[in-house]
Amino acid sequence: MFKKILIANRGEIACRVIKTARKMGIATVAIYSDADRNALHVKMADEAVHIGPAPANQSYIVIDKVMDAIRQTGAEAVHPGYGFLSENKLFAEALAAEGVAFIGPPAGAIEAMGDKITSKKLAQEANVSTVPGYMGLIEDADDAVKISNQVGYPVMIKASAGGGGKGMRIAWNDTEAREGFQSSKNEAANSFGDDRIFIEKFVTQPRHIEIQVLADAHGNTLYLGERECSIQRRNQKVIEEAPSPFLDEATRKAMGEQSCALAAAVGYTSAGTVEFIVDGDRNFYFLEMNTRLQVEHPVTELITGVDLVEQMIRVAYGEALTLKQEDIKLNGWAMESRLYAEDPYRNFLPSIGRLQTYRPPLEVAEETRVVRNDTGVFEGGEISMYYDPMIAKLCTWGPDRATAIEHMRNALDGFEMEGIGHNLPFLAAVYDHEKFTSGNITTAFIEEEYPDGFEGVTLAEADLKRLAASAAAMYRVAEIRRTRVSGRMDNHERKVGQDWVVVTGGTEMPVHIDADQAGASVRFDDGSTHRIESTWTPGDTLAEVFVDGAPMLIKMNKVTAGFRMRWRGAEVILKCYTPRQAELARLMPEKVAPDTSKLLLCPMPGLIVKVDVAVGDEVQEGQALCTVEAMKMENILRAEKTTKITKINAAAGDNLAVDDIIMEFE
Repeated sequence: MFKKILIANRGEIACRVIKTARKMGIATVAIYSDADRNALHVKMADEAVHIGPAPANQSYIVIDKVMDAIRQTGAEAVHPGYGFLSENKLFAEALAAEGVAFIGPPAGAIEAMGDKITSKKLAQEANVSTVPGYMGLIEDADDAVKISNQVGYPVMIKASAGGGGKGMRIAWNDTEAREGFQSSKNEAANSFGDDRIFIEKFVTQPRHIEIQVLADAHGNTLYLGERECSIQRRNQKVIEEAPSPFLDEATRKAMGEQSCALAAAVGYTSAGTVEFIVDGDRNFYFLEMNTRLQVEHPVTELITGVDLVEQMIRVAYGEALTLKQEDIKLNGWAMESRLYAEDPYRNFLPSIGRLQTYRPPLEVAEETRVVRNDTGVFEGGEISMYYDPMIAKLCTWGPDRATAIEHMRNALDGFEMEGIGHNLPFLAAVYDHEKFTSGNITTAFIEEEYPDGFEGVTLAEADLKRLAASAAAMYRVAEIRRTRVSGRMDNHERKVGQDWVVVTGGTEMPVHIDADQAGASVRFDDGSTHRIESTWTPGDTLAEVFVDGAPMLIKMNKVTAGFRMRWRGAEVILKCYTPRQAELARLMPEKVAPDTSKLLLCPMPGLIVKVDVAVGDEVQEGQALCTVEAMKMENILRAEKTTKITKINAAAGDNLAVDDIIMEFE
């Protein structure tokens, strides 16, 4: 077996590969840029080599720099992870020329199947049903508009060498096709060093289902079931599960066998994924093949018990697969949530900064429950603007889908993260959504269910009262503790009363608390009572509370006269007043937010790529004003109404912070 491998990647996938290599007794080498000098993958590896500045196109995807790191350390093999150089045939060829094993498929298979245009042509030649589109190279934006009209709107504009949602746009008209072509081209060049673009029909109401394949160099190819990846935003997967709640055994078998045949036809070895669009009648269409490990591979591992990274390493070493197709059994159900540094309340715009708090739930592996967190960050670490915004992949497993979902709900409730915007509340909301729990989902789920963006979770009245009762009981405990500060005499302690008013969002809920050694009974004015029991102590930021015997895991932060409580995606400020304090609070004026309607504020830390208007221009609603690049994605900012530009404060090339003023309107 290999003695030392280099991981040509960063973040959580580098950490993931290191874990398996360590289990196999293989030493590891990390590479890192200036921005990743203190990154977790660097700390975990046995050795680490600096390879350049923060931008990926000056470090992680510069083949010569990676090759120098291999020579310096004497690594015998390289695992590329996903993204970066994982589907670059030139990198695979460079490794072969040096006599270094590539833990992935042969260069020929990468070229044939990793390129979306070529792979689609090969699939068509093999009589595999494919989505209609134009597979030739597209010269310019005018050509893109012409082709889009020939294919018929809506169309998907995609980077040929793309992946992970980068270099991908949906266009519904000529204007969007023109803009989408240029943005896709720019993102593709920056992320993959390859700006080729193709266009295909965008199939509405589809499911995105993919098959995991595994092949060796001895003629063995098998499939390990499927993954449902339909919960997507901007073509980026957000939640994945295995198996799919939609497929039947016959469709699964047909998709699996077709995937294996396609892989065998190009001499594929290692782990790979064949992606399909599946319609409501279970007709499936080949979409593309990812010649690498997928982000969502953990859910396949959880339902099959197969360590895919280990299998990739063994295949690269020349070993034959010891597994046969009949050995692959799908056991239970697994869910994966991608935690992103994106602010769901600001249209999921990227967020950067320091992770002031990062405390994932405890990982467990029990007979009826698994919680797994693949991550590449740590508390106190920085989230950089230069790379993908994914923070972690939180996975759960249960014997059935409903149980796996419930385990995920609890894991999300217990995941503490502060310092940056993140999508934990949104993930929690999806897992509670009736359409998701029923399995009735398509790739349009987020677009259809959150057409105006995510505005938070509104709790049912019964759940809000449970939180209010918990807040009242815990605030009383905190007040008792506060009166017992050091140096006070017992007979001078301020008496803590039993009557309180819990206030949230302008709603007042008077309560009466009867406490005992085991907990407290909180009675509302309508006569309803909740029994609260908990081991929470003041200062704890996570509270396991039993409300009438039912557990609630609540994230807690102290605010003036109360708590900021987060549960199941909802965030609620609950103030706990004495009756007299509540009376006085009603007299307090409300703070009015400043008027920013005449300003275009930068919605995220990022780089101004271009400004499309000038001072004095009349702009129409929906017109592009400027483009901001952050975390390898271009974001076009548009006018929200017809107006006139009076001042421009930023130019192309400027780096801006959140809420910096880009331009001003009349």
